Amino acid sequence: MKSPNYIVRDASSNEFSTIGNLMVEVYSQLKGFPSFKEQPAYYKMLANIGNLTNNPKTKLIVAISTEGKIAGGVVYFGDMKYYASGGTATDEKDAAGFRLLAVDSNIRGKGIGKLLTNKCIEIAQEQKQKQLIIHSTKAMKIAWNMYETIGFKRSEDLDFMQENLSVFGFRLYL
Repeated sequence: MKSPNYIVRDASSNEFSTIGNLMVEVYSQLKGFPSFKEQPAYYKMLANIGNLTNNPKTKLIVAISTEGKIAGGVVYFGDMKYYASGGTATDEKDAAGFRLLAVDSNIRGKGIGKLLTNKCIEIAQEQKQKQLIIHSTKAMKIAWNMYETIGFKRSEDLDFMQENLSVFGFRLYL
């Protein structure tokens, strides 16, 4: 069976709930990642991911198959003050960021995470940002390899703790 092609675009508001549910499912399955019981506010934020688009220059980006199935999503922040992470990332100037990248576990390995990442890079370049900032955890080690292959470098100055979870910063100069 031929693999479907994917379109990457801004999510529409009627897709927000589906993307939120996908994010909750993906993050709750990560080995070594806090559970809903450990960080209920985090999972509530994921479930209501579309609310983040109420902030200026913030987009929920979706990858959708030509058959109309949502394959993944990510939140792009064109203004770091809305990035809502711990640490110093929200103080970065001439920077954009993305967080909360999730790909449907049933279709991983088809380059969807890379498509979403490249769309964020493209938007940051269009906005004339000088750098793109992201964060990851050890539970997301597979994504680390993809980010580093694309050109992101570890930036320890962006690291922080989210309750008991170590969160690691990465930076791509544009």
